[in-house]
Amino acid sequence: MSVANVLREEPVPAVTPGEAPAAKAPPLLRIKDVRLEYTTKTKTVVAIDNISIDVPDNQFAVIVGPSGCGKSSLLYLVAGLNEPTSGEILLGNEEIDGPGPDRGMVFQSYTLFPWLTVRENVEFGLKRRHVPAAEREDIVNRYLNETGLAAFHDAYPKQLSGGMMQRVAIARALANDPKILLMDEPFGALDSQTRNSMQKLLLRVWEQHKKTVLFVTHDIDEAILLGDRIYVMTARPGRLKEEVVVPIARPRNMDMVMDPSFIAVKRRILELLKNEIKDDDEH
Repeated sequence: MSVANVLREEPVPAVTPGEAPAAKAPPLLRIKDVRLEYTTKTKTVVAIDNISIDVPDNQFAVIVGPSGCGKSSLLYLVAGLNEPTSGEILLGNEEIDGPGPDRGMVFQSYTLFPWLTVRENVEFGLKRRHVPAAEREDIVNRYLNETGLAAFHDAYPKQLSGGMMQRVAIARALANDPKILLMDEPFGALDSQTRNSMQKLLLRVWEQHKKTVLFVTHDIDEAILLGDRIYVMTARPGRLKEEVVVPIARPRNMDMVMDPSFIAVKRRILELLKNEIKDDDEH
């Protein structure tokens, strides 16, 4: 059967803004009518306009959209690093009103403590929570092994490559066992080969832990490879244009990019984005 026939006969599952797809798990994260404005010297800018998103528990959710649409801004609101102008964000039944250990954050930049070793970076949050030393050691060893860092446990960040530093950041976030992992284009600064390696790592680690993830990327292939559902945003002011459910079974691998289902999802997302105008850099 040709790809064209597959695309005609097996449309990509999608929901329009305001509708929720069928999901076995209840939403862990609820973003309800969120609006974000900021003021410059001359005007008020609407960065995000009345977005509502439900992210089911144990799912990998991805946000894509044109540059400047507020993808990272929305993630920072969920992290509690900024406050929405209106609307609310709930994690479980609790409204988010600031940063907290129930959310683990991985940024595009390498936000490691340069004076701490790999092991010390990973156990930093555990120490702050006064986790007993023996338990800390077990947790740190587990994530060092899962992320391929065991042999580098005594190294300092300046001795590591970009990909290795992001492995440390992922291990550190997971070690704290957050309810949700927030990732802001974590592989955006990496070369293509390293990026592919990190995608494979993240797929493997996610399969092991099934941690709820909200992941921001501009790379559509990456979004489809990793995600269970993809939230497509409009150009600024950022609104939810459509939610696309990825109908591809797990476990996944890099070969799936040639699969007709993958191509169908990619074509749908490209269609959604083609009329969106590039805007200024995100705020």
